[in-house]
Amino acid sequence: MARLREQNLSDDFAFARFWKDNRLSFRPKSKRLIEKELRDKKVATEIIEQVTEGIDDEQIAYELGSRRMHSLARLEYRDFYRRLASYLAYRGFGYEVIKRTAALLWRERECH
Repeated sequence: MARLREQNLSDDFAFARFWKDNRLSFRPKSKRLIEKELRDKKVATEIIEQVTEGIDDEQIAYELGSRRMHSLARLEYRDFYRRLASYLAYRGFGYEVIKRTAALLWRERECH
């Protein structure tokens, strides 16, 4: 933080942290998409890296998918995967995260 203050970037840091927290709380997106949004807002790369360091895409995708299970639970696997994958891809998650999340949620659905 001291170095950021010296370079007069502390306000950018506060803004970036606010943006990330807001996104994760109200409109969850992947780390990659949050980083892109911050880059589009001209936030410095080092600030973006610091602010997004602890974002866990696997956990966020799982939470988002869990919230959607009420509308996906009765579907066949093919439709379940297609709809969940589309939803998570729109929020910026990559193929591997989507694939693992879908498999986990499908297994949990089968157990209930």
